[in-house]
Amino acid sequence: MKTGLDHLPAPKQRELDRVVQLLFEEFDGAHMDAKGRRRTGKIVKIILYGSHARGGWVDEPHTTKGYRSDFDLLIIVSQKELADRAAYWTRADERLIEEMIAGRLRTPVNFIVHSLQQVNDGLSHGRFFFMDIAREGIAIYESDDRELSRPVPKTPQANLDMAREYFEEWFPGAMRRNEFFRFGLEKGHLKETAFELHQVTESLYNCVLLVSTFYTPHNHNIVFLRTQAERLDLRLFNAWPRELRKDRALFEKLKDAYVKARYSKHYRISAEELSWLGERVEVLGRIVHTICTERLAALETAVKG
Repeated sequence: MKTGLDHLPAPKQRELDRVVQLLFEEFDGAHMDAKGRRRTGKIVKIILYGSHARGGWVDEPHTTKGYRSDFDLLIIVSQKELADRAAYWTRADERLIEEMIAGRLRTPVNFIVHSLQQVNDGLSHGRFFFMDIAREGIAIYESDDRELSRPVPKTPQANLDMAREYFEEWFPGAMRRNEFFRFGLEKGHLKETAFELHQVTESLYNCVLLVSTFYTPHNHNIVFLRTQAERLDLRLFNAWPRELRKDRALFEKLKDAYVKARYSKHYRISAEELSWLGERVEVLGRIVHTICTERLAALETAVKG
């Protein structure tokens, strides 16, 4: 696996150094009271992947769309239990946001956490996501220099079958949930409807991630899922206007619906806000359908040789 970061400007290299420092600080804090075999757990590798590893990042915060590529990191831990985001990585998420707000970090950071066994299993089962990381990723921290397992690509037919199975499961499922959303909006059940629309959005992002990479992170945070999907295809960026603060705030309100719409008496959302969000999710659905059908067509071409 590659280890050099010379292709990155010095400020971005310094940012990554700071990010690694913060991740270790918060992991060590969360791990401090571990008992039994977990006490020996550790971070094995931290791998930079995506546009900053490939050299194709975008850094245009002052343009109309205001897009800036994130740092995408895969944290590999020695034990599956240590990949539990709620138990070990919540504070790390918070610290990274605090650093952005304070201006000490300019580049947003998204990270996923898996055990070494999970990553190697993904490679042995030919999952594109892990194979891309093994091929293009850059190790910015390693506790040892052992290589990941050798990728075992699937046959073209197996790739097509898996992608088609994911699409036929997730896209119709999202459309059925969208019908629940429309019914709830018509009846005025606003909080319940907000939750359903969150589920439509989550399903669409899971669909495009699974069809494209055979992987989606186990995460209900649609902000995180959106970022993971948009790094695959910038057309997805067009689903959500971000120029205005009110537009960004509405997406945050949709994100919050996963928990607050069900459990908080203080959660409020209007029919007008839900209608606007529903229109944007329809745009997202059309883009996801286009990307997935293009992907299936490409896999069919590969089968035909």
